Amino acid sequence: MKQVSIGGRNVPAIIQGCMRIGGLSEEQLEGLIQTQLDLGVNYWDHADIYGQGTCEELFGRVLSRNPGLREKLILQSKCGIRVGRYDFSKDYILESVDGILSRLKTDRLDYLLLHRPDLLMEPEEVAEAFDELAQQGKVLHFGVSNHTPSQIQLLKTCVRRPLEINQIQLSLAHTLVLDGPAYFNTTDVRGICRDEGIVDYCRMEGMTIQCYSPFQYGAFEGTFLGNPDYRKLNRELERLAEKYDTTTNGIAVAWLLRHPANMQVVVGTTNPRRAPGIAQGADIVLTREEWYSLYRAAGNILP
Repeated sequence: MKQVSIGGRNVPAIIQGCMRIGGLSEEQLEGLIQTQLDLGVNYWDHADIYGQGTCEELFGRVLSRNPGLREKLILQSKCGIRVGRYDFSKDYILESVDGILSRLKTDRLDYLLLHRPDLLMEPEEVAEAFDELAQQGKVLHFGVSNHTPSQIQLLKTCVRRPLEINQIQLSLAHTLVLDGPAYFNTTDVRGICRDEGIVDYCRMEGMTIQCYSPFQYGAFEGTFLGNPDYRKLNRELERLAEKYDTTTNGIAVAWLLRHPANMQVVVGTTNPRRAPGIAQGADIVLTREEWYSLYRAAGNILP
């Protein structure tokens, strides 16, 4: 399994997302965890809003019945989303982490991310919360999700703990963070900067980019794999899957990890049969020609 560096620590390039695990039994989740461990994937991404906490509760029950399993895993969770609003207040961050730890039945998180930007964010409160969590040993490392460079810079005016991760949506059918630079100085609408250059910023700041929804188009519309609306892209995925003796989702992962930014891919599948192809994709290095052929097949016409 390909490794990437987060703050000097080597971790797998593939992360198992937990948004969809709520429909699994404890036995099925145990099987998925073991399958991923066998493939070198020990990094699990939670959020307190996944299933309104039920996904973390399920995971915690599996940890409880498997002594020693926690020490084999890297656990990450996210907080800050409340019903109808976002909340990065100190009290809510501390309350959220206590709830996460209780549901996961663990004494610490390896990584905590602020989920979506709180428009009323006061960086002084975030800094105080992070310091308290670190001093108590409840959170070892910190990061953000869906944040722009200016929002991260604002946090950094007060936050003393390194911000090591930014989790953003990125897939072959959702390339907004790549399109702006590609279409710069053209009249094409894809040249409109919607992301403040977040990919380049993270590279310069040494932040790891975690790509979520790697097989999706839009926010929750569905997958592009096998989708008749993406025939050209699927033909190219199938051609390269045959060349590299892997699956189309493996090639979709390889496309993301071919980018020279320090990226991980968060996969949400709960089907253990799909895991080997995805893991294999992490070790495939596409050529520049192949990377651009997929980018074009997704509907991008280079200027």
